[in-house]
Amino acid sequence: MTRTILANARLILPDAVMPGAVILQGGTIAAITPGQGVPPGAIDLAGDFLASGMVELHTDNLERHMRPRPGVDWPHAGAILAHDAELAACGITTVFDAMRVGSIPNEAPDADYDKYARALAHELAEIRARGVLRISHLLHLRAEICSETLLAELDEFGPGDRVGIISLMDHTPGQRQFRDISKLAQYVQGKYKLGDAEFAAHVARLKALRARHGDAHEAAAVQIAHRLGAVLASHDDTTPEHVATSAGRGVRLAEFPTTPEAAAACHAHGIMVMMGAPNLIRGGSHSGNVPAAELARAGHLDILSSDYVPSALLAGALILARIWDDLPRAMATVTANPAAASGLSDRGRLEPGLRADLIRFAMMDDIPVMRETWVRGRRV
Repeated sequence: MTRTILANARLILPDAVMPGAVILQGGTIAAITPGQGVPPGAIDLAGDFLASGMVELHTDNLERHMRPRPGVDWPHAGAILAHDAELAACGITTVFDAMRVGSIPNEAPDADYDKYARALAHELAEIRARGVLRISHLLHLRAEICSETLLAELDEFGPGDRVGIISLMDHTPGQRQFRDISKLAQYVQGKYKLGDAEFAAHVARLKALRARHGDAHEAAAVQIAHRLGAVLASHDDTTPEHVATSAGRGVRLAEFPTTPEAAAACHAHGIMVMMGAPNLIRGGSHSGNVPAAELARAGHLDILSSDYVPSALLAGALILARIWDDLPRAMATVTANPAAASGLSDRGRLEPGLRADLIRFAMMDDIPVMRETWVRGRRV
């Protein structure tokens, strides 16, 4: 088995940062040794940080590569490979690729709401089987409650599809993420160039869909998540009542709660809270919801997601390190905590016996500079 020694690094361990070396063998971490020495044959990391590879639970990045402009459908194999390479370069070694299930055929303002997840999951599986992907890919099915075809699309997935997360996404205008409809208008009208009358018709159509299908869609999505063995996530919880409902369904992960009250209720129910790193970096939510930094200072932030900017994940963790004055705690929001929330016990920490998924980075002022990424002990 190939043996690699990464020496003279600043190791970010679960509870400390210390100078040392990591020995990789057979795709796992074989040992960790303290000190700044560089044994013969070791790779000298010159004092750079060495951390566990990052685990990304919620990213729109694959969809961005597939649809780089409204109405442009990029070849999917190329999009998957470019997405995979970008994440590896950003230090993400495990990703749950977000795919929307639930469509509104021939009615949405753009073809963005046509069905695509089942075919894309097949393409991803075929490329994975050819051994060309750099990092580990699992599925995150975003169950769009406000749609027509959710149940039929979910039924197309089975136990062999590596579905790790199913999130309940309710984007009905006037509640949750878009309780401020002016923010929805700004987003939708800007993206699709809709006039006021067209936007009003779009809102009415979505509300009607929610009234017809919402309750049945939610109940069935919860059952299917349990059948597939997937972690169930809520999305945009806004009130303690939303959170109580989530807890009753067995939700373990809350994506982007929109208020401090919702985030506090999540912690009271033992639900881990995930917020977007772009929110942290920009200083607030683009939808006008609670700033991630506010939840961090309150002790109600557990996991970061890159959401729509992969490089934001590490940069966001280092902002948390400054807020908390605790680098190991901050790095856990992008390593150990998302691994634990998604049921992956074999990665997310620099510990002997775990997967040799690691990242090396330096700092340029307050900006991280990624140097190298290893997956299962192989530099990618």
